[in-house]
Amino acid sequence: VELKAVEPTNDINQQISAVESLIQAKVNALVILPNDGEQLNQVARQAMDAGIPVINLDRVFPDKLSYRTWIGGDNYGMGVAAGHFIGKTLKDKGVADPVILEIQGIATLPLTQDRSKGFEDALKTYGFKVTAKQDAKFTVESGTQVASNLLQAHKKIDAIWNHDDDQGIGVLAAIKEAGREEFFMVGGAGSANAMRDIKADSGVLKATVTYSPTMAASAIKIARLIAQGKGMSDLLEQQVPQSITLTSETVTKDNADKYLPTGFES
Repeated sequence: VELKAVEPTNDINQQISAVESLIQAKVNALVILPNDGEQLNQVARQAMDAGIPVINLDRVFPDKLSYRTWIGGDNYGMGVAAGHFIGKTLKDKGVADPVILEIQGIATLPLTQDRSKGFEDALKTYGFKVTAKQDAKFTVESGTQVASNLLQAHKKIDAIWNHDDDQGIGVLAAIKEAGREEFFMVGGAGSANAMRDIKADSGVLKATVTYSPTMAASAIKIARLIAQGKGMSDLLEQQVPQSITLTSETVTKDNADKYLPTGFES
């Protein structure tokens, strides 16, 4: 297999141009992580119409004729995983009517709303609910500010779910600055920084729920299988599935060593 990697930044026009050049090069398969699925939909369709199978990574193209297979993470499942970890931990501790805080990414994004819905639904199964939530824009600075506000507003907290490990650096800094440690926290996405903190077990961060950090590698493997006309060995079907949703996995101190090699650096 020959891999041709292009990095056209987040600029939509550069992304379209890069895909067009790969179509002209008549590659055998294309893996595309679009900055915006809708804006790259047309050029992905051009690739498919040219007989080049497109593996659509993460942000989906609205036209199903624009891709052969979609592979991505499970935002709702992230919320479910976080909700179950927090709910079970609090139940096991015998905590009644807990104060549970949620620090989102960008509240207006569908992915954030899916994460929050999964979290809410999972907590309900334990008879719990979110006490308060606020979005932190996926940035370290906002993470610090939002966490500081929430810590000031709630004198006693039992658990926090922070949607994103990058903004979590700011969240943890605010917690340390406030000297608070009566609660535990769950992160999100699966950064190596978070996993190291979880493994050390020296602070409030006790787990993180992944938004598969390995999905791009799996997309490359799927592209190879499709280009070579192969299926997936443990499935009976002769060809690769049309859609693959990767599960959100829960990383704790007990399994952090297994996940650390695949974590991203925040």
